[in-house]
Amino acid sequence: MFKTPYYWWEAGEAFGGLINNWYYCQDTTHEELIYASLMAQRGENYDYIPSNQSLTEGNDDQSFWGFAVLEAMERNFTNPPSDQPGWLALGQAVYNTIWARWDPDNCGGGLRWQIFTWNKGYDYKNTISNACLFNIASRLARYTSNDTYAQTATTVYEWLSERSGYITLENGAYAVVDGAGISTNCSQLSTEKWTYNYGILMAGCAYMYNYTGNQTWSDEVDKYVKGISIFIDSNNVMYEQQCQGTSKGCSNDQRSFKSIFSRCLAATAKLVPSQSDYLMKILEASAEAAAQSCSGGTDGVTCGLNWANSGWDGQYGLGEQMSALEAIQSTLARY
Repeated sequence: MFKTPYYWWEAGEAFGGLINNWYYCQDTTHEELIYASLMAQRGENYDYIPSNQSLTEGNDDQSFWGFAVLEAMERNFTNPPSDQPGWLALGQAVYNTIWARWDPDNCGGGLRWQIFTWNKGYDYKNTISNACLFNIASRLARYTSNDTYAQTATTVYEWLSERSGYITLENGAYAVVDGAGISTNCSQLSTEKWTYNYGILMAGCAYMYNYTGNQTWSDEVDKYVKGISIFIDSNNVMYEQQCQGTSKGCSNDQRSFKSIFSRCLAATAKLVPSQSDYLMKILEASAEAAAQSCSGGTDGVTCGLNWANSGWDGQYGLGEQMSALEAIQSTLARY
């Protein structure tokens, strides 16, 4: 875990990035730390609901540790001993507990943001929680060839794209909003647009296309690829348009979203070859821009938030470091 002000979910995202670093760069420097972290946060029921998070954990928080476990599964990272659940079993436990929270009684389906009734956001159904479940189910379908997971993925995706109104088609490109509250039957949408929602949905569709070979899923990927243009500047460098450059600025959580986005672009480029050239062009331009931003701080290698800035922009933190790492190492995805 990281100390305050960083939430538990960001540690899951960080260790997922370090698994990719282990895989892409064949670098074992952090192997023992990664393994110890994935094991330590499993929780008493091996589902990534540890007691130290049982009061505050949301569906999306649990999912990001699930993503890390799926990275370990897909990358063939060293498995736990045979008398303990392996990465696949742990990923399935995350899927099982989240899918069990599907709520058909409000808004016709969907997951709530929060797991526990006492947390702010329990009455909010956000895109990220549902996108995470879709992505997890898609990856398990591909890895296990079990159509039950594919059926779940389809159910979740149809709710997001056809019933909730969270995903809309505008001039051939998808627009994805943040979510809505159940008090209005999810009719009053919160319209913020974030990179990680687009990326996780796009990659989920890519996993489904790679598993099924169904052109419909490839067509879905294409609509997200067109939609992400709102996050790409004229030099093909990604940015968080909802908060970068605004007076409010990006929160600690939002500063890490480009890490997730980069990883999802890399996965999509690998799984849907027809999209590879364009997505790798974004990753390569973003990686170069991120690298030149990593020139600040007292150590001279602290990374910034605004990669379009010439040099370090004075911003720093966990999110900036994770995002730069993921953008740079994702350039190896095509190999």
